[in-house]
Amino acid sequence: MSQMLRLLSAAALPFCRAGGARARTVAPGSFAVLNRVFSSQTRTNLLPCRTVWLAQQRLYSTEPKDEGGGGRSGGGKRSGGGKDWWSRIQKGDFPWDEKDFRYLMVTVAGVSSVLLYLYFRDSGREISWKDFVHRYLGRGLVDRLEVVNKQFVRVVLLPGADADGSYVWFNIGSVDTFERNLEAAHQELGLEPSHRTAVIYSSESDGSFLKSIIPTLLLIGFLLFTLRRSPMAGGTGGGRSPFSMSESTAKMMRDKIDVKFKDVAGCEEAKLEILEFVNFLKNPQQYQDLGAKIPKGAVLSGPPGTGKTLLAKATAGEANVPFITVNGSEFLEMFVGVGPARVRDMFAMARKNAPCILFIDEIDAVGRKRGGGNFGGQNEQENTLNQLLVEMDGFNTATNVVVLAGTNRPDILDPALMRPGRFDRQIYIGPPDIKGRASIFKVHLRPIKLDPTLDKDALARKMAASTPGFTGADIANVCNEAALIAARHLSPSVNPKHFEQAIDRVIGGLEKKTQVLQPAEKKTVAYHEAGHAIVGWFLQHADPLLKVSIIPRGKGLGYAQYLPREQYLYTKEQLFDRMCMMLGGRVAEQVFFGQITTGAQDDLKKVTQSAYAQVVQFGMSERVGQVSFDLPRQGEMVLEKPYSEATAELIDEEVRGLVDRAFEHTMQLILDKKEQVDKVGKRLLEKEVLDKADMVELLGPRPFQEKSTYEEFVEGTGAFEEDTSLPEGLKEWNKDRGEEIDELCPTWDKQQV
Repeated sequence: MSQMLRLLSAAALPFCRAGGARARTVAPGSFAVLNRVFSSQTRTNLLPCRTVWLAQQRLYSTEPKDEGGGGRSGGGKRSGGGKDWWSRIQKGDFPWDEKDFRYLMVTVAGVSSVLLYLYFRDSGREISWKDFVHRYLGRGLVDRLEVVNKQFVRVVLLPGADADGSYVWFNIGSVDTFERNLEAAHQELGLEPSHRTAVIYSSESDGSFLKSIIPTLLLIGFLLFTLRRSPMAGGTGGGRSPFSMSESTAKMMRDKIDVKFKDVAGCEEAKLEILEFVNFLKNPQQYQDLGAKIPKGAVLSGPPGTGKTLLAKATAGEANVPFITVNGSEFLEMFVGVGPARVRDMFAMARKNAPCILFIDEIDAVGRKRGGGNFGGQNEQENTLNQLLVEMDGFNTATNVVVLAGTNRPDILDPALMRPGRFDRQIYIGPPDIKGRASIFKVHLRPIKLDPTLDKDALARKMAASTPGFTGADIANVCNEAALIAARHLSPSVNPKHFEQAIDRVIGGLEKKTQVLQPAEKKTVAYHEAGHAIVGWFLQHADPLLKVSIIPRGKGLGYAQYLPREQYLYTKEQLFDRMCMMLGGRVAEQVFFGQITTGAQDDLKKVTQSAYAQVVQFGMSERVGQVSFDLPRQGEMVLEKPYSEATAELIDEEVRGLVDRAFEHTMQLILDKKEQVDKVGKRLLEKEVLDKADMVELLGPRPFQEKSTYEEFVEGTGAFEEDTSLPEGLKEWNKDRGEEIDELCPTWDKQQV
């Protein structure tokens, strides 16, 4: 039957495989084979196309029969599963197919044999020299004497001389002494030279050497067994040896991955780029007909939490081609040469499984710019990077291997790695806009049990308008925190109040209701936050206020929450109003209490950063001019400044003057609105939390127009929702190959042989 199916599949293969719009021609010999095999059957009883194709897949498949095996991990020969030897032995099935079990059994058998030999061997009976002379030599019972290893003498008795049949022996100090004593004994007994006992000298192994090296062998075996399963061997078990450290730790994602492209939102442009890679691997003819070549690689960059790794997981779940993943830090080991060897092994695995997708996460660990921090010696990271450059440059268009990489720091990557031909595309995934946040909220609201009266789309839009600057990871955290808060209060479902508390938790930190504040400190915090709220309320370019609270959260004793605009360009006036708003708390303390506290430290830090950015980076100072210098990153050591000392002094003067002007403007505003500040401060001491409605009640409507709803934010930006449409060439990127075969089956049935 197996041979019959093979012949049938060979004949039906040209019908079942169609390349684009052109079907392959059928070999004439195929019909002859069919006629010979099925000469007794009618043509209408032939197997349909899909059955033939499935039969062929089963016969020619190279996949392992055991579906629970998983993929190759770490370049090893088999995946590391637990060895359940004892349960198999209890069932009478000894695991001789396990190499470790065979080694263990051979070792146990060898040690047992040696111990049994040493235990059951005839060790004889020790006697003294006096007993030898009087009981054996004097009575004529000795056949011969054997001097063994010049240490002891074995007395071989005449047959029948000893009833128990064992030999006797005695120790000697030296051979010369033994010969003199034996000669004296012969003379004393009056034995003629012809009747004297013969002496034989021999050498034997008594097992003492083996006994001495057994502890050493056991220690060496234990060390080898430990090294084989230690992280130094390149993994955490799985049967790796010290000689397999050069094998790649890349993993082949064969298991079913739940993340799909529908679970990724807020980065439609980046998703479109990845879809094109997947579509090329599935339908290369669509591009090759036009002379296009697939890009060899793409770097996914952006701030943390924007969805780079999530997009890679979705690619693995949707690609239907082998997906190999590895972390950049896994190439760097304490042993020289391990990193380049693992890079070679990883790319060899990728070529073997082509077409496939290779994803290197956190590539900045191995792709950092060369030449920095290497003081004359060999740098393993540079060697690994050099090997990575060679392997990527060695690809050609026929391999169909796409390399994706993810990093938060594209600025520190080596330029040779980023050039076209290696990573052709650099895909930036930034924080989502308001439409993207609404789409992300819709994804994360799917598993949440919401109040039946709530509309998910309306709730997603409302939350998107309330979370400016949030990344995808922040939004996922908000949804999860809302569900946790609802469960904490035994609520039957999650309502908008829980989401508001979750946003406060993510922004401000954990609420500390039990933290004890002295009345004077609490009053200072209340007027400090009231100063922020009043300045922001009466400045045109300040962000709209959402909430102000004096309940301690995280490290802060109080906070004011604003709703920043969806804005990418800022004017000098807008930045100046923001500085004034941040100085409102310090000015209110000085006005109402005549003293200042340490509570404004974070505000002053932000004011200083904003002032230096305006003068140094944005060119907003007339005296410094239209120049821009890079500010040092946090924690980065600056050896020299890119400008002179005179310019540095001028920058300091301009920054100090800008901050002083902002402080004076804020002071004047607080003095003018002192009564309103006092109202807000007293109300905060009463209620502890004030929202926008309370502020309108106390101060009246804000004198400037502001946007607060989703509809107002997206007005004039085109579509109401995020554009998720696909180009014509990508609309059928995820079409199943089985569906194409089903479409070809009617043609096969009409053209039956």
